[in-house]
Parts: sequence; C-alpha cells; structure tokens
Amino acid sequence: MGLKKGAFSFSRFGVSNPLPGDFANLFDEKIKSFAFRDFFPENEEKSLGWTGLQEILDRSFAYATHTLGDYRVFSLRIDRKTISSALLRLRFLEAERGMLAEREAKKLYKEEKEALREAIRQDLMKQAAPVPSMLDVCWSLTKGMVYFSSHAEKILQDFQDVFRESFEMELALHVPWLDNMAQGEDNAAEFLSRQPGREFLTWLWFKCEERDGRIALEGQEEIGLAFVRRLILESGEGDYAESVVCQGQHASLLEGKEALRQGKKIREARLFLEIDSMEWEFTFKGDLFQFQSMKLPAPSDEFDENSALEEEGRLLERIFLLEKVIETMDKLFAFFMRLRLSAGWPAEVARMEIWMNR
Repeated sequence: MGLKKGAFSFSRFGVSNPLPGDFANLFDEKIKSFAFRDFFPENEEKSLGWTGLQEILDRSFAYATHTLGDYRVFSLRIDRKTISSALLRLRFLEAERGMLAEREAKKLYKEEKEALREAIRQDLMKQAAPVPSMLDVCWSLTKGMVYFSSHAEKILQDFQDVFRESFEMELALHVPWLDNMAQGEDNAAEFLSRQPGREFLTWLWFKCEERDGRIALEGQEEIGLAFVRRLILESGEGDYAESVVCQGQHASLLEGKEALRQGKKIREARLFLEIDSMEWEFTFKGDLFQFQSMKLPAPSDEFDENSALEEEGRLLERIFLLEKVIETMDKLFAFFMRLRLSAGWPAEVARMEIWMNR
C-alpha cells in the first residue's frame, strides 16, 4: 500500500535549493547513478538506492518512468539485515566458554570480549538474509515539496542523506509553524514549548463541534470535518508524559473532554474530511504535521486498468487528491495561527473552556 493504491502514510519535506536550468537531464542522470544495486557492503546492516515506483524492478528508469508531468515519482529501496540480540548473546556465550576452556582460564579481558562479540556479529551479518522495504517518493517541482512514505526517524534521516548525495540538494522536514514563529511571537522557544501542533488539534476539535462539523475556509466553500474513532491526548514530556487513548466510532468521548480539562492536549487524531462531496479519512499527527493511513476518495471509473497511460492518469488523480487534503490542512492551520496571534484569541479560549466543560 502506498502512493499507487490503498492507504498512504507520509511526511513532507521542503527542497531548499533552486532547480538548475538543465534539471530534467540532470535528474535523470543522477537517479540512475544512485539506483539500487544488488550489492551489500561488507559488515553493513543496510543497502539502499532508488527504484521505479510503478515497477519495483525498474532501476534503469527507461523512457523516464520517473517523470509524471510536474512530478518526479520513484521509490527508495532499503535492504536491511537484522540480527537477533538473543542469538548474538547465545553465540557469544558459547564462543566465550569455548575460548576459556581452550585457554584453561577463568575470564576474558574486556577488550577480548568486545573483539569476540564483534567477530560473531560480523559472521552473523554475513549469514543474514536482507529484508527489502519500498518507500514511495513524490516530488512536486512547482511546490518544492517532497512527500515520502515514512514517519520513522531513522528512515527519514536515511532518506535525507541519500537525497542529498544523489541530487546535491538539502531537504528539511516541513512543519508549518516554523514559518510562523516570527509572525508576532517574540520568543520562539516559548512558542515551541506550547506544542503548537497539539494546540492546533485541540482547537480543531472545538471548531468541528462548534458548528456541527462545518468550517468555512477563506476562498472556498465550507468543508466538513469530524474527529472519529481514535484520539490520543498527552501532557508532559519524556518519562513524565501521561497519555489517554480514546477509541470508538465517535471521538466525542467523555474521557477526551475530561483529559482536556486536566490540561492534556491532542497529540494525534483520526479525522474525517469532506470537500466538494469527496471524502477522506486519515490519522493526523500534530507534533510534526504528519499524515498516516490516509484513505483517498474512490478513483474515477473511466480509467482502463490494463493501460499504462491510464495508470499514469490514476496516479496523477491520487496525487491531486493527496495535495487537496494537504492544502486544506495548511489552510486550517493558517486560520488557527491568525487567530492565535490576534487580539481575539482570549475570547476564543473562553469559548473553548465553555465547550470543554459542557
């Protein structure tokens, strides 16, 4: 499941570098240079490189299969070897016992133990079969945005590293409130400490119930928005964090409102969104403005499943629907920020407190 079909989870990155004039040829050359190879570096836990999105075995990108109008679509393949810590420990104990018996000694020095453990780890690594994973990439050249199908911190870092090495461009995780810190906030650290993503989600729940799920956005008709099935609220950080998980067909559970009254904020929520009679459902993670398990509206019936050209059309339609949600959530956040930084915010907070205590 990913960009082509099914539910889609992704993080957003902004591309900081301007595109060179010969970008099309340069991109084609570089993605081929850093395509995935059937080679595993010795003693390494992973091997990675680019492959085709529509055909995972396509590493030559013949006929510019990575190009889809204004978009570049491809996948990052990561083959990773993993070793069971229990197996490593067992093999180490066996080898240690054999070495002690051979030497007729009672113990090994610390340096000897470390060298032995590393030798066993490398031997197990050579025997381990790599497990592949495919992560979809969609690069909007006009918007300067890259959508990448992972939330895992280590994988995001791997993606940024290989993207920089391949295309000589820097990626930065796109978090909208970082663009707003200078707009009326004198102390950026204080602003971030208030966890703006969680504040936004908490305000959004209130806004959904204020007018029975209808919200009017500037420049477009009203949208429908509801919190459904799952809600996670949290307060504190690290070892002192306390979470409340609310689950059910509707998120208007008593536990959620009680958690708000205790000072908790919404960390993530399952949202139902309606725009122009089209419906989406997805989990929104407030801390980094990430989208998870997004169900897109059903595709048009006019596409022929056996046609390569129509397959491209279906993919373009899914990208359009994906960006429709992103644009709407960005507008909602911009609406929140304008209010949050205005003189009308205390009155809004007062209404929210009444709503919480209903």
